[in-house]
Parts: sequence; C-alpha cells; structure tokens
Amino acid sequence: MKIIALNGSPHGVKSTTKVLVDAVLAGAADEGAEVDYIDVCQLLINYCQGCGTCNRTGVCPQKDDFWALFAKMQEADGIVLASPVYIDLVTAQLKTVIDRMAHPIHCMLLSGTYGCSVSTAGASMANEVVEYMNNFLSLTGVRIVGGIGVTMSEGPRVFEEKITEARHLGVRIVAAIAEQQVFPEQEAAFAKQAAKMRELVDMNRDLWIAEYKYWQQKG
Repeated sequence: MKIIALNGSPHGVKSTTKVLVDAVLAGAADEGAEVDYIDVCQLLINYCQGCGTCNRTGVCPQKDDFWALFAKMQEADGIVLASPVYIDLVTAQLKTVIDRMAHPIHCMLLSGTYGCSVSTAGASMANEVVEYMNNFLSLTGVRIVGGIGVTMSEGPRVFEEKITEARHLGVRIVAAIAEQQVFPEQEAAFAKQAAKMRELVDMNRDLWIAEYKYWQQKG
C-alpha cells in the first residue's frame, strides 16, 4: 500500500503545514503503508494554457514535471493534499497543479483511490480550504476519508491536538484502503459526476477525441 502527500507550502522543511502532513504519513506508516512526501514547490509545474490538447490527445504538450507527478498520484492507493491558506485559498503552487487536471477530472482518472486534506491558516479559512482540496480530489474520483484544518491563532495547545488528529487520519486512510471502504453518499456523487462528464465529453466528441475514446471504452 502506498500513500503520497503533496504539500503546496513554499516554506520547505520549515512549513507548519508539513508538520500536519508528516503526522498523517507517520500514522499511515505505523500501519504498514509505504509513504512518500512531495514538495510541490520544488517541481516545475507550468500554468495551464487552456489549449485543449490533453482533452484531444490525453497528453499535455508542456515539458515539465506535471505528468510525472500525476503518474505518482495514479500509482498511489492514497493521496494527501496539503496547503496553507493564502488569501482564502490554496497556494499558487498547488493551484497550478490543480488547474492542470482538466483531463484527469473529465475522465475521473483517480477513481478507486482514497484521499484526505490538511491545511493551516493564520486566522481563518483552514477548514474551507480543506473542503476545497477534498472537493477537487472527489472530482477525480477519489474517496474522501476526512480532513483537518487548524488556525494558528487558536494557540499551540490546539495545534498539538490537531497533530494527534492527523496521525489518526493517517491510520484511518490505511484502514479505508485495506477494507476498500465505500461511502454511499460519495458513490452517489461519483455517479452523478460520471454522468455529467460523459455528457460533456460527448458534446465535445469532435474536439476531445482521447476523452471520448476513454468513455467509449468504459461502455
């Protein structure tokens, strides 16, 4: 079992968000999972150009680290997304990764994977950013097992409590993967999302050739 974490914080080893991520991965590792930490800010991820090539061919023409990163996401059983709050949202570095995900979203290419998110904020919006990241994962087909947001202004005691919760979240994602847990509300949402994406791709079948062929193969 492999679980990877993507942290969008630009603070490197000094990242407060990384403390939470490390706790999630530690909890997962304690349960026997192989874990991998990825500092998104150390990767070359270019902005999406909106050219539609990925929809047409299934491959982005940009020469950067995006597809190698996405390959790791596809190979993983579990994905942890992490970001501090920058003006009410994830950092620009993580948002750039998310904006490159049109093709994976249209084809829900991470279906069957499990995920969770963590976020830290100075004053507010940590929980909202967790919800945003989890919603993005859901659009790609990921089953969500939870999330943790912490506001640093609440003080060190609260942060320590969140670190403990993060370790438990790591244990939880391993259990969900091992048991192949299914969450009825999420499965219903996936069915609606798949129907929506199939309809959208069908409408654009002459342009989005790779995605149309993908859904054809799915029946």
